[in-house]
Order: sequence, then C-alpha cells, then structure tokens
Amino acid sequence: MNKERMEKDELTLSMSDYQYMPLRDVVFHTLRDAILHGDLKPGERLMEIKLANRLGVSRTPIREAIRMLELEGLVIMVPRKGAQVAQITEKDLKDVLEVRMGLEELAVKFACERITESQLSELKRAAAEFARAVQEAKDEDITHLAEKDVRFHELIYKATDNQRLIQLINNLREQMYRYRIEYLKDAEIRDSLVEEHNAICQALKERDFDSACQKTVEHISRQQNTIIQMMQQSE
Repeated sequence: MNKERMEKDELTLSMSDYQYMPLRDVVFHTLRDAILHGDLKPGERLMEIKLANRLGVSRTPIREAIRMLELEGLVIMVPRKGAQVAQITEKDLKDVLEVRMGLEELAVKFACERITESQLSELKRAAAEFARAVQEAKDEDITHLAEKDVRFHELIYKATDNQRLIQLINNLREQMYRYRIEYLKDAEIRDSLVEEHNAICQALKERDFDSACQKTVEHISRQQNTIIQMMQQSE
C-alpha cells in the first residue's frame, strides 16, 4: 500500500466518526481533528484538491471547512500561498491558558461545593487510570495519555452541575488539545502531572476551595511554562 493510499484510509476512517452529520460538518470535524492531533502539522499547506482526493469529496466542502477552521484560528490564509495550518505561538498559548485558568478556578469552586461521593470515587479512578497510563506509556501513546488527562478534568467539570460552564470549557478544550499533546511529549513531567491530579482530588475531597484553586493554578501554570520552554528551544 503506497503512502497516498494510507493517508486516504487514515482520514476516511476519521470521517466515519461523523457520518451522520452534513458533509460540510463531516469534513470540518475531520480536518479539525487532524490539526488538533498533529496529523496536519503547523505550517502545512491545505491544498483543496489534495484534501478532496484524500477524503473522497468535492472541493466545495473542503473550501467551506477551511473557512470555518480559519474562524477558529486553526487555519490562516497566507498571501500567494493559500490556507495553511496555524503555527502554535506563545501569544496564542498564553491567551488560551489565561481563559482556561479563569474557567478552571470557577469549575473547582463549584465542584468543591457540589461534588458527590460517587463522583469523587470516579475522579480517583480517573486519576489512577492516568497514573497507570503514564507508567505504561511509550512515545507513540501520547494521544492515549491526552485522553486520560482530558477524562480527569471532564469529571471535575461534570461535578460543577453547571451546563453553561461545561459548554464554555468544552469549546476551549478543543483548542487546548494541541497544547496538551505538546506538553505530554515531555516524559519527565508526566509524573508531576500524576501528583498534581492526586492533590486536586484530595482538595476536592476535603472541600478545600483555596487548596483546590491553588493546585489547579499551579497545574496550568506549569503546563504553560513547560510548553513555552519547549517552543523557545525549538526556535
């Protein structure tokens, strides 16, 4: 099987996850996932004909999806070159994490007040599953680690019992995924994530908002600082 065929099969498989949506939305989510997961790299040109061939669709839904991705900031239009995947910049990272910081603080406040015993047990299991994934992880397991990390945080959001807040965080979560993947590539920091998850669990169990807030801020700040260092080292 040649490389072009493998690429087509990979993206077609992703498209099947959204098969019940209108075609434009199927293409949008497929390309969006490919960008967020790093299958389409920062700076990579998005050639309409090539993408249409890979996904087995016409150029029209590709063009519409690219416009939608541009509105989300995942794609930029470059004069004389066309569309390309937006670079991960230090400014973008700081902007996203500043917003996340505020929403996460609000989430742990509500979670401290409202989390149930069964939700606490579920959160502890999620922390343990992440810890186990860290111990077993190989370099190709980054996506699996990211999913376990996302699961842990989603349970805290669920414990807020505030659907509007959950919706706001979920909208931001997709943008965070690119940064989360970069962060988890550093094997040395994964053990610290395990410790941070456990500390947040304990603070929520004790209904200690100040401690939960502090641990959450440290958790996100460390993520920001680490990614910025990685970006600066790669320049």
